[in-house]
Amino acid sequence: MLDPVEALTGAFPKAVEDAQEFRGEITVIVDADSIVEVCRYCRDAKGLEYNFLSDVAGVDYYPQEPRFAVSYHLYSMVHNRSLRLKVYLSGDEPALPSVTGVFPAANWSEREIYDLFGVVFTGHPDLRRLLMPDGWDGHPLRKDYPLGYETVQFSFNFDEVDKHKPYARE
Repeated sequence: MLDPVEALTGAFPKAVEDAQEFRGEITVIVDADSIVEVCRYCRDAKGLEYNFLSDVAGVDYYPQEPRFAVSYHLYSMVHNRSLRLKVYLSGDEPALPSVTGVFPAANWSEREIYDLFGVVFTGHPDLRRLLMPDGWDGHPLRKDYPLGYETVQFSFNFDEVDKHKPYARE
């Protein structure tokens, strides 16, 4: 059984930017252009064998830069351990290669991140909106996305709120 940080830094010295451990969870920060090769290596290397992609998650760190991060949560069923690969992306047209060729399970998660955060996964077999309608403008999980709200109706403002409600016309 290999140490994942040593194995990845040895195999990809230019792609591995940092490694962190917090409460027993290992996170390896990887260059965006190398994510497919790193995932393939984690899956196929003897001693690592991270053969299950349990989740792909997006994060918006607005107003910080790099603004976005995508985390790949890998699990080795052979060795019963987890590994997180994390990629940071700039806020200007965030894009990174799709890992669906390595882990087909990434298909729906990448579509969700594209839909809600606007991160483009190049090489994805079917990159289109998943949760929002096709004509939707923007990406609702971005922190700078405008919030829409409705005024709460109480007894003191009932008439004012009621006149703005959309009722069916007869």
